[in-house]
Amino acid sequence: MRVALFVTCLVDGLFPDVGKATVTLLERLGHEVVVPRGQTCCGQMHVNTGYARMALPVVRNHVEAFADADVVVTPSGSCTAAVRHQHADVAREHGDRGLADAAAQVGQRTYELSEFLVDVLGLTDVGAYFPHRVTYHPTCHSLRLLRVGDRPEQLLRAVRGIDLVELPAADECCGFGGTFALKNPDTSTAMLADKMAAVVGTGARVLTAGDSSCLMHIGGGLSRLRTGVRPLHLAQVLASTADAPTAVTR
Repeated sequence: MRVALFVTCLVDGLFPDVGKATVTLLERLGHEVVVPRGQTCCGQMHVNTGYARMALPVVRNHVEAFADADVVVTPSGSCTAAVRHQHADVAREHGDRGLADAAAQVGQRTYELSEFLVDVLGLTDVGAYFPHRVTYHPTCHSLRLLRVGDRPEQLLRAVRGIDLVELPAADECCGFGGTFALKNPDTSTAMLADKMAAVVGTGARVLTAGDSSCLMHIGGGLSRLRTGVRPLHLAQVLASTADAPTAVTR
């Protein structure tokens, strides 16, 4: 299958290893991965902050970049949610029916990584090997908007060597929420403290999730406290094999 990778601006700018791991994983499973050069941001930041009109050209660019793709995969629940649940509405509300229809079509062909692996490819065992104690944080957009359910856990449970431990109060937000963390720093910090306490309490060496943004937020706090817990994206865990292991130590 030919798969178009929506890298996301956060992965492209700050966490390129997540994009590389996604490519490694999909190619190992026998698929051709293409990365449309015209892609940029999904516009979620603009919409969520109240600047929907400013998101219009971003939505248009995204639709043009992925117009010819049969399947689009992205290692981000929040960006998938933006493409699937915001793009067409933004275009429609600002009077661009043609863009709204095109955005809806692209949204229907766009999948978060765990959705694609489990629902489209019908896989849970992707041949991964990761002999570490791991806990999983289900991010808000993947949990509530995409409703990915236990698909990530299905994939993690099939990883050879893994010691997967349940995260207490897993469905509670980490406090990032994009600009929420900037506009409400005290509340965000309190939510982060709760999440970090839950992570550290599991004794896990690795925290994984499907969104780099949440891992950046939680991982930054864990690093400042020198907990030794390493944040790794789900793609990095699933891309790990005995012959080419994903490093846990930095």
